[in-house]
Amino acid sequence: MPIDDDDVFKPAEEECPGPADLESALLIETLNNVTTQPPLVVDAGTTLAETISRMREGLRGCALVTDSGRLVGVFTERDILMRVVGRPIDLGQITVRDYMTRDPVTLPSDSSVAFALNRMLIEGFRHIPLVDEQGRPTGVVSMRLLIEYLSDFFNRDLLNLPPEPRTSFRNREGA
Repeated sequence: MPIDDDDVFKPAEEECPGPADLESALLIETLNNVTTQPPLVVDAGTTLAETISRMREGLRGCALVTDSGRLVGVFTERDILMRVVGRPIDLGQITVRDYMTRDPVTLPSDSSVAFALNRMLIEGFRHIPLVDEQGRPTGVVSMRLLIEYLSDFFNRDLLNLPPEPRTSFRNREGA
């Protein structure tokens, strides 16, 4: 029985859904083209109450902490949960310097999306600050931002597939 040329390529297409230009975009696109909003930057002497309030108002998952304009730390939602919540802390008196993650891993804004994504996956980061040559913050890339960027390469039909696309439902849900 002869093999149909279409059948030869079918498994590869199923393993790698989405357009072929995704790989190129990951390698070529830089983070400064992907980040859409300026970072939330606070001075190391800012109180925890002010920092958390600004994060909540700006709908931000992290604040970049500076001292004399240079990045010295990052304060994230995880820091709030693991270091602040449930402790007898006067949020109006304690500074973010005492609860930030010091000397965070940073990237230049001209790093590729693929490099940032790889670094975040390997290190387990949700946020990576972007800095210039002098160590001043220029942006922040989040896992959420990268996922949104990647989702633009896939059409809605693919994104809305059930977890097991080849499995049919036995009965209607919610009926």
